[in-house]
Amino acid sequence: MNEKKIPQADYAVVGGSGTLSSDFPTNVQAQDVKVIEDDLHFMTPYGQSPAFRLFSVGDKQVLTVRMHGWRSGVSRADASRQVFWVFREAGVKRIISEGGVGTVNKLLDIRDFMIPDDYLDMSMRKDVMLDGRYLLVMRDALCQELREALIAATKKRFKGRIFTRGTYAVTDGRHFESPAEIAMLSGHADIVGQSMCPEVYLAREIGACYAGLYFTVNYGEGIQKWSHQDMANIFYDDAPMIGEIILETIRNVAAEDRRCPCLSLRKETLLKDVYNQESSKG
Repeated sequence: MNEKKIPQADYAVVGGSGTLSSDFPTNVQAQDVKVIEDDLHFMTPYGQSPAFRLFSVGDKQVLTVRMHGWRSGVSRADASRQVFWVFREAGVKRIISEGGVGTVNKLLDIRDFMIPDDYLDMSMRKDVMLDGRYLLVMRDALCQELREALIAATKKRFKGRIFTRGTYAVTDGRHFESPAEIAMLSGHADIVGQSMCPEVYLAREIGACYAGLYFTVNYGEGIQKWSHQDMANIFYDDAPMIGEIILETIRNVAAEDRRCPCLSLRKETLLKDVYNQESSKG
């Protein structure tokens, strides 16, 4: 295990089930992509981090972590804290998340892409933060600039259906939703998964832009029957394409020249005195 000082990186990729079967980014044939360091673990206030990989796309440095940092013996809340604490220390400004999701909207089919513009948090992980110093305004929670770059890259690499807006409902897992839960979400969300929250909150807390690319891999229960084999085929067959879309997005979006409101929607808490008192007690 390689434990080193946290490197600086403007970009980060939170790998989910879409690229889990591949060795991202080495599964993509690209001359401008180079792995710099691998199997990087860092000690955080929330425990030892999962393994990170540092790579470059041209002159841009990127940190990536697999499967949202989730692993056996570590709560998903702590895994998220570990990952985003590392991102904060690395100075990350742009975060791309990806994953496989289920359908809620009956018009969606398997192997549709969605780049959502909103979310609905149905999880129990509500109080996941790094230090609580900020009031997080969740208007424009999914960065418009980053979304536009993801949409353009997806259209360039994928000939199927691409939905450029929609709502991602977040549930806890690790089980899938029941037919009654999918019916309850119908009309309120389009896709369902288990990762966007608390990531979208933590990204705003560290002042980073966040957007996600999601591939539908199963139908929500009660909509249409699906098979586990279909899901497995998608995970193995389509991972390189998803990696190509992410790399193309990084090439085309700047880190420093951010014209989105993301950073301005992180405000100093109005409970500053209370926060300082609580911090001093610790």
